[in-house]
Amino acid sequence: MNPKHILILKGSPRPKGNSSLLADQVAAGAKESGATVEVFTLQDMDIAPCNACDACQVNADQVCTIDDDMQQIYPGLRKADAIVLAGPVYWFTLCAQLKLCIDRWYAFETPKGSLLRGKQFALLLAYGDTDPYTSGGINAIRTFEDMCRYLKAPVAGILYATAMNPGDVKKQPDLLERAFNLGKKLAG
Repeated sequence: MNPKHILILKGSPRPKGNSSLLADQVAAGAKESGATVEVFTLQDMDIAPCNACDACQVNADQVCTIDDDMQQIYPGLRKADAIVLAGPVYWFTLCAQLKLCIDRWYAFETPKGSLLRGKQFALLLAYGDTDPYTSGGINAIRTFEDMCRYLKAPVAGILYATAMNPGDVKKQPDLLERAFNLGKKLAG
């Protein structure tokens, strides 16, 4: 049996930000369990917004006409058994880096449904408030759950934490362990 392929999309603008550290733990758990892991740091990529040209909907062989770094991510999205979204909560929902990437998944829509249907999804969030409601964390989670419901994709896990300053998740060993175990679960 082939090892599972896990795709991790890091949305944090900080290379060592809290959501990135959680993503690293997921990757470590998945690798330890034999999965292959592919990681993209969206902050370092040139990704344009969808321009609603609909070329992807007209030509089944065309993924997207925009020639940018999403062209590097599309093959991983196709291949992935599981997709992990990791990012901070900014202004009460998913950060712009993640949302921009997700919007470009429109290219995977077909008359029979999304090419992402049935893949496992996980969400990792960090926010600077002590409450998931007032921070906007719940809004981000609801957006993620609605997306998965639309894709008919199972939610493998959602981890979120108060983590205002870079590295704060390192002070939460139980959270780091849960992230590691989520990686193992995705690889299983």
